[in-house]
Amino acid sequence: MREFIVEADGGSRGNPGPAGYGSVVLDAATGETLVETYEYLGVVTNNVAEYRGLLAGLRAAHDLDPSATVHVRMDSKLVVEQMSGRWKIKHPDMKPLALEAGRVFPPGRVTYEWIPREQNKRADRLANEAMDSGASASSVRKLSSAKAEADVRAATAVAGSGWAPADMGAPVTFVLLRHGETPLTPQKRFSGSGGTDPSLSDIGREQAERAAEALAGRGTIQHILASPLTRTRQTAAAVAERLGIEVTVEDGLIETDFGAWEGLTFGEVRERYPDDLNTWLSDPEAEPTGGGESFTATATRIAATRDKLVAAYAGRTVLLVTHVTPIKTFVRLALGAPPESLFRMELSAASLSAVAYYADGNASVRLFNDTSHLRP
Repeated sequence: MREFIVEADGGSRGNPGPAGYGSVVLDAATGETLVETYEYLGVVTNNVAEYRGLLAGLRAAHDLDPSATVHVRMDSKLVVEQMSGRWKIKHPDMKPLALEAGRVFPPGRVTYEWIPREQNKRADRLANEAMDSGASASSVRKLSSAKAEADVRAATAVAGSGWAPADMGAPVTFVLLRHGETPLTPQKRFSGSGGTDPSLSDIGREQAERAAEALAGRGTIQHILASPLTRTRQTAAAVAERLGIEVTVEDGLIETDFGAWEGLTFGEVRERYPDDLNTWLSDPEAEPTGGGESFTATATRIAATRDKLVAAYAGRTVLLVTHVTPIKTFVRLALGAPPESLFRMELSAASLSAVAYYADGNASVRLFNDTSHLRP
């Protein structure tokens, strides 16, 4: 008789709050991962999310082989003890889920074991990905033995390109929000850290409110950090008011200093400083006229800020309200792209992007320049 191991977890950011589960089905004999599944649940309690994770894992195992035996491993003492029959189930939201889980396999074919959280990293990672995604539909991945071997061969072939092992724990996720429009934005003028520090325009304030509404619906933001400039702090304040989270100012998120080009259009810079502009476009170490900040210096600053924040917010989802160049630089560094890629990215006012960072230093770009929340 075949035996499966089910590892399951669930979480709620707020309890009740935005919640999700993750489940993994393993072949007990080989340790091979057969199924990974996760789902965003909306607003429920932590315990309900844990039960939903258990139920999803049992169903996935049943789909693979209804005649199998299953050993469930979870870091929820409550679920393990209740499903083992040692503790009573009193909560009305959990009773039907426990009954449903008990009916997936015949009695006696499922055993339960409590494990420490650090031994349940795969399911925990998936649960956090579900909460991060805010998606209502589940994502299920089934791997046959032959496909798993092919995946191993492919991963080995590209190991130098940054492919990571699956079990990296919950990532740090940076949701990157560009500030709303200022009077300079629609005129496409250079507006960095060395200029007039403009405030949001009326359109920019409306964009900030729409971004705040979208992020409230997403429901996964746990911290908010903002560049010290006025336009980013105003945008962050709109989100903070909607989410009930305080804003922390982070100097490392400030925009590049464009020196003497501040307030000028690209055409005006080309007309006044053609040689400096051409050098700047071709050399990431070149500074704008008047001693501004080079792209190399910006990248060094952003990388240091990234590393500091990854260490400070392990496993959390953090909103970074910042500017065009820092956001493009976060994405460029995550992709390992060359400096000239900055000129090939379009980043709109009040757009959302997202990058996740894993424990081994690898990164995953999950979203870029999303402006769907700004559409009527």
